[in-house]
Amino acid sequence: MKLQHFREEIDNIDDKILELLDKRMEIVKRIGKTKTTNNIPIYHPKREQEIINRLSAKNPNFLTKSAIEAIYLEVFAVSRNLELPEKVAYLGPIGSYTHQAAESRFGAMCEYFSHNTIQSTIKSLESGRVSYAVIPIENNQNGFVGETLDLLRDTRYNIVAEVYMPIHHCFASLSEKLDEIEVLYSKDIAFGQCFNFLNEHSLDHIERIPVESTAKAAQLASENKKSAAICSSIASKLYNVPVMFDNIEDTSGNKTRFIIMSNFKNQKSGNDKTTIFANLEGSDKPGVLYQLLYDVRDLNINMTSIQSRPSKMNGNFEYCFFIDIDGHIDDANVSELFSRYRKELKWLGSYLKNC
Repeated sequence: MKLQHFREEIDNIDDKILELLDKRMEIVKRIGKTKTTNNIPIYHPKREQEIINRLSAKNPNFLTKSAIEAIYLEVFAVSRNLELPEKVAYLGPIGSYTHQAAESRFGAMCEYFSHNTIQSTIKSLESGRVSYAVIPIENNQNGFVGETLDLLRDTRYNIVAEVYMPIHHCFASLSEKLDEIEVLYSKDIAFGQCFNFLNEHSLDHIERIPVESTAKAAQLASENKKSAAICSSIASKLYNVPVMFDNIEDTSGNKTRFIIMSNFKNQKSGNDKTTIFANLEGSDKPGVLYQLLYDVRDLNINMTSIQSRPSKMNGNFEYCFFIDIDGHIDDANVSELFSRYRKELKWLGSYLKNC
């Protein structure tokens, strides 16, 4: 039988893949010992991206760059856990988009710790209970996360990587018919992001109950057959709530930027981003911010974003700034910028730009 022949071919190929992966892990174990001996960080985003780019450049017939990345990110995750078992904190609950972002980089083998607030997530890192913390910093529809920026200002840990993740909502329910649904659960902002879908399907009249997360919405929907949830696909699977409609958000380009925090400094990659906290003396006086921006231009630095936050240093209306620039802290022009503002700039991390 032809089908059986194909299956035997696949079995033979799988045997070879497994044998080669096992050999790869043997080398990984040796690398882990070397890194531990020399106090080198296990997580190396630059090296991982180099491998993905190199393999993608081979232009295989059927594997796109996205497919190669999906396969190898899991290989990398298994490898890192062989080098040193990883513990990762994230803004929960289980099934949240932050959980999804964490698993996309650290894989299924890591030990994950869910936290209810961004502050407790970072405290878990600062206490040494975990090696990494994953938190949201920005959404391209709703802007920056103020709590994340405020906590970055005070922590001694830094950003080591960023993850951009498309935010796709699904409509999940135990009910088989829309007209049986009486209650809809979701995070408050998600209702607005799915306004058109709710109107088009005549769901604008049912009771909407906002909850703390879309994952919580899926959990509640799993307990009530006459309810539904606007949630992530990972949450619907986690709580066994069937998806009735996928990708129901009004704007298909909705993305959230997550950051991974730890206690090491990345090497230069040639395609880096640096995040800076600027607390300028006399920020309420004319020309202070202008001078910083002038120096950024003078040093040929490309600024990609700037966000103001209340300084909280006194009772006046003074502001500090969070700035993203292209480049690495060890680049000559970026280093010179910090030299000019020794007391006023704090380095928050240099890391590989999300590609």
